[in-house]
Amino acid sequence: MTAVDERGMTRFFEEFEPPEGVKVEPLRWVSVMMAGPDLVHDMIVEDVLDQIPRRRWSRLQTQDVDILDEASEPVPDLVVLRRDLRPDSGRLLPSPLITMAAEVVSQPSVHQDYAVKRSLHAAGKVPAYLVLDPIMARCVLLTKPAGEGEGADHQTQRVTKSGDPLPLEVLGIELDTSEFGTLPGVRPHRYP
Repeated sequence: MTAVDERGMTRFFEEFEPPEGVKVEPLRWVSVMMAGPDLVHDMIVEDVLDQIPRRRWSRLQTQDVDILDEASEPVPDLVVLRRDLRPDSGRLLPSPLITMAAEVVSQPSVHQDYAVKRSLHAAGKVPAYLVLDPIMARCVLLTKPAGEGEGADHQTQRVTKSGDPLPLEVLGIELDTSEFGTLPGVRPHRYP
């Protein structure tokens, strides 16, 4: 058996063709494969997209992100960046360009969204990381990234019940969460 470093795995997955409807994310020594999302997931992403003004912000879905000094390439459900900072092309969006990354939690993604990606986006100095959780009917806004590598985290955390308004100061908007659906019958989890 030959040892392969994390960058080698990243190169492998750049050439790997997953089955249709499956996304692959290299996340700190683990490559995660996920099936297509639930309708509730997609509707939450749509509701958020509709509230972020396109005149000022580029709102990109399932964009591969390059976390500087990490071999990981998360693929958030939504990334938001200033329109004037948007590159013309490229598969990887450098994390310093991102103003906010957002994930909608599903049963299989709970740990990755709340723990691994939380740390990755903090390490990438993404100013805001928003976890939209239809399992627990809440939104978790993480801001003020600090630290390096696996020790990186956000210094502030704001938990808002779905249905209540969520101020997103970093985007200059208040997010209306009243239309966010839930995933009934899914076992609760222990995060954040």
